[in-house]
Amino acid sequence: MEFRTISDSKRDFLPLLLLGDEQEDMIGRYLDRGTLWALYDGGLLRAVCVVTEEGGGDFEIKNLAVAPESRRRGYGRAMVEHAARQCRGRGKRLLAGTGDSPLTVPFYEACGFRESHRIKGFFTDNYGHPIFEAGRQLTDMVVFSLELP
Repeated sequence: MEFRTISDSKRDFLPLLLLGDEQEDMIGRYLDRGTLWALYDGGLLRAVCVVTEEGGGDFEIKNLAVAPESRRRGYGRAMVEHAARQCRGRGKRLLAGTGDSPLTVPFYEACGFRESHRIKGFFTDNYGHPIFEAGRQLTDMVVFSLELP
């Protein structure tokens, strides 16, 4: 596995980023100010992750997406572990906001995150259309936190 920091042409990764956040203008709110990492394995792009510095010692995963053909093979976890390594020593916590979905909540918990708080109505207030995941409409954002020792 090879992790690459992408500084230029971040929008070239938009097709994959849209799997993690399906509204382009929302991605535009954080892409330029965030660090974008791409994970390659076997010469193929497997996953991307955007992390922003939010102040007060907090970093936040704004987008984590794994190519559909590469899911359930450890690439998402590898990307989270890479992001945590990159933020250690520079911050206190790594946050991740996601929908209350049976697909993402167990993933973040398995990566060592714990629920911090919820932002009521985040998805219904900020997206121009209903968002569904695993047959459930997303309304509130669940914010997870991972301490960075």
